Amino acid sequence: MFAGVIFGGRLFDRRSLLAACAAFVAFCVLSSAVYLVNDIIDRDADRRHPFKSRRPIASGQVHVGVALAVAGILGLAGLSFATSLDMRFGVITLLYVVLMAFYVSALKHAVFVDVLAISAGFVLRAWAGAEVVHVPVSRWLLILTLLLAALLSLIKRRAELIALAHEAVGHRPALRGYSVTMLNRAIAVLTASTLVAYGLYTVSPETTARFGTNGLLVTLPFAAFGIARYLHLVYRGAGGSDPSEHLLSDLPLLGCVGLWVVAAIAVIY
Repeated sequence: MFAGVIFGGRLFDRRSLLAACAAFVAFCVLSSAVYLVNDIIDRDADRRHPFKSRRPIASGQVHVGVALAVAGILGLAGLSFATSLDMRFGVITLLYVVLMAFYVSALKHAVFVDVLAISAGFVLRAWAGAEVVHVPVSRWLLILTLLLAALLSLIKRRAELIALAHEAVGHRPALRGYSVTMLNRAIAVLTASTLVAYGLYTVSPETTARFGTNGLLVTLPFAAFGIARYLHLVYRGAGGSDPSEHLLSDLPLLGCVGLWVVAAIAVIY
């Protein structure tokens, strides 16, 4: 959500920064509504999952009717708030809600389509973040968001296959079409594609013209180390089901992301 304001050169513009923060809140509200609906639909399957069984709806702590009502309130409130911020931003948030509605009801059961749908949701977030601060939407921003989101989604599918073993298909039908070997190969391809795309972005004529320098190339080692470190954590401990868990618990990874942000801001500004 903040990629647009940072890479659009508006980070120190108070109005743009406040708009980006408001957009972040709007998407938090809408994402919460989507998660509630998803957990309602998946409650029976989640009860058979070692970790998801602890979720409030699956465990019975929250009644389905209450969760559905809260999801409806959050959805309407989020869309209303988004539209009040900016009409184009509101349209994109509506597209996000529609996409997620298709995802939780049908698309998540189709092999690779589920990953593309999740990735498209993140692309819409990045697009919306740029629109709300009225900066041109960079094609590189959308491409890199798509690649990185797809990479993390495939890693999550791999983690589910390993954690659930023979019960994986019962929890998520789409896992029938995946295998650990196939996912390992796809992850390797997407890792290389993401890093190559980011490297090309840092030295592209569009980037150097926008920032007046090709110094963004110095952030490439941070991006490479960050992805490599994440994959190390995933393959060493069969993790990957929750990217934020690794980010917040692993100091080298957290430090790398922090240094990447600092380096990028220093070069751009």
